[in-house]
Amino acid sequence: MIFMLLIMLTTAIAQDEPWRENMKHMTYSPRFFGPNAFPLPELRSGYIENSWEVEVRGEYHTYPGDQTKNIYTRLFIPIAQGRAGFEFSYTFLEYYNMTPETVAERHASGQSWREGTKGDVIFSSFYNFTQHDRRSCLLFEATLKTTSGKRLSDARHTDAAAYWFDLNAGYYLFGSTHSTSFLRLQALVGFYCWMTNDIMHRQNDAFLFSAGSSAGYKNLTIQADIAGFYGYLNNGDRPFMLRTKLNYEYKKNIFSLRYKHGIHDFFYDTYSLAYIRRF
Repeated sequence: MIFMLLIMLTTAIAQDEPWRENMKHMTYSPRFFGPNAFPLPELRSGYIENSWEVEVRGEYHTYPGDQTKNIYTRLFIPIAQGRAGFEFSYTFLEYYNMTPETVAERHASGQSWREGTKGDVIFSSFYNFTQHDRRSCLLFEATLKTTSGKRLSDARHTDAAAYWFDLNAGYYLFGSTHSTSFLRLQALVGFYCWMTNDIMHRQNDAFLFSAGSSAGYKNLTIQADIAGFYGYLNNGDRPFMLRTKLNYEYKKNIFSLRYKHGIHDFFYDTYSLAYIRRF
């Protein structure tokens, strides 16, 4: 009996070994991981609202080598009369289906996971440097991405910590924060860092950036920006993308439609629909 158990244990270890070996060859960069492994911060208006927000968002990411669906959740809590705030976000559930070519390229263990996988919990803090009624606004953000994401073996999440710091700036060409119509320029610069599995480079550092504009008329708001970061290893760590968003607000309810197009080191097209409730 003991002999049979030893044989079964040895066989299980032998079957488990290939994907463990593959993990050593993974490249910890956006080019070789799933669409939610390296989240980019939102381009904000340079300030935060003085109201609670709860968001639920359905997302569909697609490119020829991977089809991914996920549910994203977010909670924002303002403090100090809107001068600061905290945000918690989480990819609650993710389903994916990769081609054999993508599996081989990413050194993954399989094409899909029937039960779905969980994403990373992300904690963000914000501080307003200016009042809401100013023509120009400036906001500081500090964020930590935890290691709660699953399925590293399939190159879905890195199981490695990351953090970033950035400054969001906004400038109104006309209108203001609470005008019925406005046109605003926005930009973001910062620093993005994440841990890797490379013995020589235990972490990768990147310059973080985004720039765009937004316009609003009554209950509608539209925004477009380019965003990405520029890692120093040049191993697929320089994602660049176009992001667009259309919001319709009714009282304290917001319906949001988004489209994101990957241009470099991030090849997904992402379509999403969200419901946001303010309190």
